[in-house]
Amino acid sequence: MSDHSLDETKRLEDPPMNHSPVRIERDQGIGVVVMDRPDKLNALNLEMRRAIADAFLELSEDPNIAVIVVTGGSEVFAAGADLKLLVDKDACEVAELKLASYWHPVATCQKPVIAAVSGYCLGAGSELMQMCDIIVADTCASIGQPEAKVGIMPGAGGTQRLIRSVGKPVASLMLMCGETLSGERAYQLGLVSEVTEKGGSLDRATELARKVTRMPPLAMRAIKRCLHEGSDLPLPDALALEQSEFLKLFDTSDQSEGMTAFLEKRRPKFTGK
Repeated sequence: MSDHSLDETKRLEDPPMNHSPVRIERDQGIGVVVMDRPDKLNALNLEMRRAIADAFLELSEDPNIAVIVVTGGSEVFAAGADLKLLVDKDACEVAELKLASYWHPVATCQKPVIAAVSGYCLGAGSELMQMCDIIVADTCASIGQPEAKVGIMPGAGGTQRLIRSVGKPVASLMLMCGETLSGERAYQLGLVSEVTEKGGSLDRATELARKVTRMPPLAMRAIKRCLHEGSDLPLPDALALEQSEFLKLFDTSDQSEGMTAFLEKRRPKFTGK
């Protein structure tokens, strides 16, 4: 199922006024999206998907937020889709849900996104993780795409992002046999950026996010565009994209400030201009 962009001019439907399955926290330029449905291992029902999408839309539009961290807490990231949502539906009914559309604000976010992964990170949870730019997993992480065990397959990028990260042999093992990867193994294979001790993923993700907040915002977005768009282009076209983004940054105040500060041996003060 391909992504269907939601109307960017309006908010997604608000969840009920009871306990929200997602919290937003802000801390000095860092926006933290916390999946908070621990009794269901953060299983992704429609309410949670909608809340994640709304959180990313809100933080993407906030000029005071430079980087977004997404986490499920120290015990679990997300154990996959809530099967109660899907068990009695046929293909047309599932298509009408437009499940992939809820991931559009995550997959197209222009700001750097860091995932902090602990515990189960399965199915749709793994797909969400793979949409992030930097992934920090701890040693108790269990990462997998076990959809075949319930008669289906990933539908929000799980096959395509996985094969691009770990290659066909490992992707096939995970997708066809339902094998999971530990945080350490995922790090060895290049699926995650770093691995930490148990319970340490969010602290490390926050530490990395602090570094991003000190970087020039326009350069961060240019780098992200090159990584996302260039990876699917022929090398000559990807190099042309990189050169274009490189040159554009020389018309920014941040480039002048960054180089001047380096030569003057002081910390730069980037403004995103």
